[in-house]
Amino acid sequence: MATQLTDAQRKLLDDKNLAYIATVDASGAPQVTPVWVEYDGTHVRFNTEEKRAKFKHLQKNPRLAVCVANAQNPYQYIEIRGTVVEMTRDGADEMIDRLAKKYIDQDKYPFNKPGDVRVVVKILPEKVLGMGF
Repeated sequence: MATQLTDAQRKLLDDKNLAYIATVDASGAPQVTPVWVEYDGTHVRFNTEEKRAKFKHLQKNPRLAVCVANAQNPYQYIEIRGTVVEMTRDGADEMIDRLAKKYIDQDKYPFNKPGDVRVVVKILPEKVLGMGF
């Protein structure tokens, strides 16, 4: 069942705050990675490459947690637990450019390498916890 975020929680995702994505590998070990995020009103979305560990983990186990802290006040944060409902190449290059504009004020994502395959990961929030709201 989807959970709606409050306006204040959504603001954390809309602002220039890093998110930390927690996945689980095949052995059950956790893996945490910082990512850029956006929120479309229903889904939390991030962008990655197909070669990354988090992508491979999510193919096997689509459950994850996302933590976003306010860069100006780290005691204000949200934790979103949810499930990946889609991973697609469609729109991934446009999304990473949009996120580059948001996070580093560059029109084009400058870190792509030849052969990189970008993917949009769409998460349905199922539980939202937080502090400072």
